[in-house]
Amino acid sequence: MTVQRLFRLSSLLRSALSQQARRNVGLSAVAMNRAKDLDPVQKLFLDKIREYNTKSKAAGGVVGAGPEYQKNMADELAKLQRLYGGGDLTKFPDFKFPEPKFEEVSPK
Repeated sequence: MTVQRLFRLSSLLRSALSQQARRNVGLSAVAMNRAKDLDPVQKLFLDKIREYNTKSKAAGGVVGAGPEYQKNMADELAKLQRLYGGGDLTKFPDFKFPEPKFEEVSPK
């Protein structure tokens, strides 16, 4: 009886380990893929994203945004500030949740 349990546990353990190994190999193969190993379309896509990132950092915002974009952005921010009561709408709000005060209730 114990031998059967041991074989059953061994087969379960073996299947779990093989599944885990397959997952790890699949993920590590993607992670270890280098830029030189990418196909040309993927490489072009990544190059364009990196190029846009450097241009965006140099421009300090949206790339190719002219004065019309800046004016529209300022108008929309002003409209939202009027609707929602002001504040800095370009940053994430800071939420503060105070601890509730509970009263101790004595059993009757």
